Amino acid sequence: MPVQFPFSAIVGSDDMALALVLTTISPEVGGVLVRGEKGTAKSTMVRALASVLPPIEVIAGDRFSSAPDDHASSPDGPFGPEADTETRPVRLVELPVGATEDRVLGSLHLSRALSEGVTEYEPGLLARAHRGILYVDEVNLLHDHLVDLLLDAAAMGRSTVERDGVSVSHAARFVLVGTMNPEEGELRPQLLDRFGLTVEVLAPRDPASRVEVVRRRMAHDLDPTAFAASYAEDERALTDRIQSAQKLVSQVALSDAALLKIAEICAAFEVDGMRADIVTARAAVAHAAWHGRTSVIREDIRAAARLALPHRRRRNPFDAPGIDEDLLDQLLGEDDLPPEPDPPDSPPQTSSETAPPATETDDAPTDPPRTSSETAPPATESNDVSPGPEGAGPGSANDGSTVAAAQPYRPRLFTVGGTGTGEAGRRSRAVTESGRRIGATAATGQGGSIHLTETVRAAAPYQLARGRTSGRLIFDKADLRIATKEGHESNLILFCVDASGSMAARKRMEQVKAAILSLLLDAYQRRDKVGLITFRGSDADLALPPTNSVDIAASRLELLPAGGRTPLAEGLLKAADTIRLERIRDPRRRPLLIVVTDGRATHGPDAVARSHQVAVHLAGQGTASLVIDCETGRFRMGLASQLADRLMAEYVPVGEVSASALTAVVRGVRDARDAREGAA
Repeated sequence: MPVQFPFSAIVGSDDMALALVLTTISPEVGGVLVRGEKGTAKSTMVRALASVLPPIEVIAGDRFSSAPDDHASSPDGPFGPEADTETRPVRLVELPVGATEDRVLGSLHLSRALSEGVTEYEPGLLARAHRGILYVDEVNLLHDHLVDLLLDAAAMGRSTVERDGVSVSHAARFVLVGTMNPEEGELRPQLLDRFGLTVEVLAPRDPASRVEVVRRRMAHDLDPTAFAASYAEDERALTDRIQSAQKLVSQVALSDAALLKIAEICAAFEVDGMRADIVTARAAVAHAAWHGRTSVIREDIRAAARLALPHRRRRNPFDAPGIDEDLLDQLLGEDDLPPEPDPPDSPPQTSSETAPPATETDDAPTDPPRTSSETAPPATESNDVSPGPEGAGPGSANDGSTVAAAQPYRPRLFTVGGTGTGEAGRRSRAVTESGRRIGATAATGQGGSIHLTETVRAAAPYQLARGRTSGRLIFDKADLRIATKEGHESNLILFCVDASGSMAARKRMEQVKAAILSLLLDAYQRRDKVGLITFRGSDADLALPPTNSVDIAASRLELLPAGGRTPLAEGLLKAADTIRLERIRDPRRRPLLIVVTDGRATHGPDAVARSHQVAVHLAGQGTASLVIDCETGRFRMGLASQLADRLMAEYVPVGEVSASALTAVVRGVRDARDAREGAA
């Protein structure tokens, strides 16, 4: 087994180290979500955490890791008070992104059910993680229903399975740790709120700190055993301190003054619900125990609020998480809490009040939180661009000026026709691992839930040939049937946006950006992958290759300039090439091409004819398309409608992208019909 990089040897990441330690001291805090760019030792630190946690005592032979004083609750029990026990290290259980619900919860023991006719529960990853750490790398790529399931189990401390003839409930108390790279997509705000603490991790910007990171990494790779031995004393000291804090946490007093201060802070930062108050209080208590105190003081509340509140202040998916620390200090004040009592047998403090000894040897400054301007929605931009004719002077925005989007709205639902087989999502109809049962297929090694009725039906004709005379059915592996379920999939939403001079009029570009931003919000909620192509001047640009991060798409939209001629054919060719490559990379994910244009084509000879030829080619490839017509004014040429005909695409004027606009149209048609019927 490879030697783990020591927890205390990791340079920087003070906030992450503190958050992990607090949740191990008090698992009721609710787990940790770690957001950070690639290459910032997120996974290394999580995997190193298990090695510094105090060992636990369990009942020998129990698959559910029951504690000796909890011998009656295990499904493998009941065990008597005299049951044998053993001491073992805390487990770190890793949950793969592609795990099925059966693997997470546990399910019917297939081999015994088919060979012996015995209904037996086979524990899943939640049972294995009991009293340990459950780690999900790239948690933002995990199916939403699995994230909900994990967070519910972590909050309740139990997992209940009612499926496939199995009815089991077992303890599932674990520290849930998720890591993610925001560039690959965000978690929904509802799921963000369910994580107790969150931290932002950035690579150190200080050259000396970066040198130390490289030096330690190379020393570990050269001789892992010797490197780990050099930190053995620090690791033992950290283990002892965590163990002392775990014993002390139940004795920490949370005064009414401290509770009132926590409530004032949560109210001032306008967080939703009461979970923020509860988590902040629990984290403050754990922080006090970590520093050997038996009462919560100002520093404990400050450290807890910095970790518990940032991700709960987001009002829409494109808001950057963060907290105003100056405002936090103003709210805390200086003398509003009782003075710190003398702690009994307090360990010596050699580091700052908010950093665990895992990084005490490092002098690297904590990186500042990401500013809101890095991921702010385009709705906050304010630029003045005057309308002008295409290819004209300053008024046409040919100088690359940008225009802010109008307020986003709830858009209509646009889907890909037919039935797909892509990743579970919330857009187009598809055969997925979750949804309603519509049939069954023979098991060929793929995951999924068992369709018991169809399995029995497949085995029934062969009972006489298999020698059955009475009693239980005789099964064969070939009888096994997996349920086929119909739900919804996520899609690739590829925007192909006209940024030419004809789009540069301020009101038009505001309307266009609002429509795209609204569709991006919709794609975020439906777990879609998004890409952005823009075309202007003489060429098209893949401004954002297909990604799960719609907030990056929003930031690219914010900077979208307009001006120049209209290379419509080049934009469609770039879209065709992008879709072709994505079908190779991810053949199950069906694309939806959204062309945002007024239909004009002015670059190159026979510009209109060439664009129509490319449109016919895309239609022949079976690409589902939508044309959003941005042409406005009293006199319209209808070019976008002609393009939609060539693409075999749905045609929608930009003003009708809104769901409320569609409702108004439908209501108008209905009212006119009722008026005609009334007159008759």
